[in-house]
Amino acid sequence: MNQEQKLDYLITSLLQEQARYEGMGIPDDLNEKKRLFRSLVNVRAAVSVDAEFLAVQDSYLQQELKESSVAKLSELEEMQPHLFLWQGDITKLEVDGIVNAANNAMLGCFYPCHGCIDNAIHTFAGVQLRLKCHEMMLIQGHEEETGTAKITSAYNLPSRYVLHTVGPIIGHQPTQAQQGELASCYRACFELADQNNLQSLAYCCISTGEFRFPNQLAAEIAIRTVNECLKSAKSIKQVVFNVYKDEDRDIYAKLLR
Repeated sequence: MNQEQKLDYLITSLLQEQARYEGMGIPDDLNEKKRLFRSLVNVRAAVSVDAEFLAVQDSYLQQELKESSVAKLSELEEMQPHLFLWQGDITKLEVDGIVNAANNAMLGCFYPCHGCIDNAIHTFAGVQLRLKCHEMMLIQGHEEETGTAKITSAYNLPSRYVLHTVGPIIGHQPTQAQQGELASCYRACFELADQNNLQSLAYCCISTGEFRFPNQLAAEIAIRTVNECLKSAKSIKQVVFNVYKDEDRDIYAKLLR
């Protein structure tokens, strides 16, 4: 199968999983097909899937990755010793581990084609990621606490692992306790990555999007906490601050120079 045939197969399989999609057709436009595939993956519950689907999905996602522009750590500018700044899509960054700004359920974003990082990571990693997170949460027996972290495989992403952490949700201005929770997110991810012998780790801007943590203060906490963690690091040698918005790029660039 070529890429579009794989995509058609995946969409058809996902539509057939639920009776509510009966009669829904597959669009002719390739971009609309990709959008429908992403939407179906986003809303799909954490239920098992057969080996054939996984094989086709993995082949499709890995070929899409090959045809995209993947950023390698060796290509990034070192702003300070051990610290790098990179603006772009974290699902296209080749490092040992990337950090996902998750929610307390830890199952990814269920809103179709939402622009959050949680949605993108779960989409392009593949359905295995939600299944693994569901398995971990069943074992844990309760929602993930703010400021903690878990590690999973990255499956079809260019990174090897994903570190999932839940940042604080801000109402107006962050309290001292919430600032401490954000620092704990960075620390928990770093320590977990270090324990698993990762050498490079990329952080997103935890809590600054949907969770409304002020960008400048969040960046200050991130850099301070990571520098503290690096003092006792056993395996981690490089940390990337991954930003998506120009505002965050400018903030980090000033703080790191």
